Amino acid sequence: MALKLRPLADRVVVEPMEGEEVTAGGILLPETAKEKPQQGKILAVGQGRRDEDGNLIPMEVKVDDKVLYAKYAGTEVKVDGKKLLILKESDILAVITD
Repeated sequence: MALKLRPLADRVVVEPMEGEEVTAGGILLPETAKEKPQQGKILAVGQGRRDEDGNLIPMEVKVDDKVLYAKYAGTEVKVDGKKLLILKESDILAVITD
């Protein structure tokens, strides 16, 4: 599936990874009780931001990186029935390595 969004400047498009639906004790969590996800997979990246002199500062993250981002960061959008987030690179806290 080709993504129909191209982020600008220092923004990224992230697909949130949903949290657990069952607790360790086996209790099924309803949608309203789930924590807001803070991890996701990067689907698209912008080309980077520009400094005061107009020089391009490239992005530190790339497509397919798994990242940890701030809890209430970004703007949620729906594309083809999928919930996606558009974040600034500065809202990304870390890249998750395997």
